[in-house]
Amino acid sequence: MSLQTHLNQLARKHEALEREIHEAIHSPSANDLRIAELKRRKLHIKDEMKRLRTDSDSVH
Repeated sequence: MSLQTHLNQLARKHEALEREIHEAIHSPSANDLRIAELKRRKLHIKDEMKRLRTDSDSVH
């Protein structure tokens, strides 16, 4: 799998988590622990994308 393909997959997961967080926040039965876990996962993906881009830039 190419780096760009992997980054695209991570970006799609990041966007999906953003939508899921938005829906969870606006749900009448919002679960704070679930929202916090979703945000943690989203941040982890964002950090991974940043790391991959940085590693790629340092190779070139």
